[in-house]
Amino acid sequence: MSVLTVASAPEDAIALESAQAHQARTARELAGRVALLTTAAGTDPSAAERVRAGLVAFCDREVLPYAAAEEAVLYPVARTMPDARLLIVSLVAEHRCLAALVDAMREAAPADAVAEARALQVLFEEHTAKENGLVLPLLAMAPGVSLATLLTRLHDRLPPAQHRKGDGDLTHCRTESAKPEKSGCCGGGCDCGGEPN
Repeated sequence: MSVLTVASAPEDAIALESAQAHQARTARELAGRVALLTTAAGTDPSAAERVRAGLVAFCDREVLPYAAAEEAVLYPVARTMPDARLLIVSLVAEHRCLAALVDAMREAAPADAVAEARALQVLFEEHTAKENGLVLPLLAMAPGVSLATLLTRLHDRLPPAQHRKGDGDLTHCRTESAKPEKSGCCGGGCDCGGEPN
């Protein structure tokens, strides 16, 4: 079934696709940063520390504020739907786990942060799959609910975007073949933890 057939209005279909794309970009960037940390932790402790700090900063800037905005804007509406009530309770609990994993990474040595980073990545991917596959479609097809309006209010709650290149993912960073000390993008300004190419 296409997005257009489940949304109650065309603007909600567009909003649904946009929100799902945003979450996919965030998941890709998170995965890229975790891969950089994993590689650097085994080869270059100083690079690993920069990558760990960049990963924590990314979570503080992108992941956790978005989760807080979801709890303030989307979740209260979804919680009123009988089909979503328990799901929302579990998603709020997952937000707490995501925050705890970020705090664990913040305090850990780079080598020790790899386990927390990988756990964060797995939980985030599962969490966004539930939001993208269940919560957002429920809101998009609910009569009397404007997902487009809710997402506008959600984005209004987010802090101003910091330095990004492209659409905010790591496509501008080389992670496949570069050595960890040469990976990264624009000299660390985007908190990917890398050095200038």
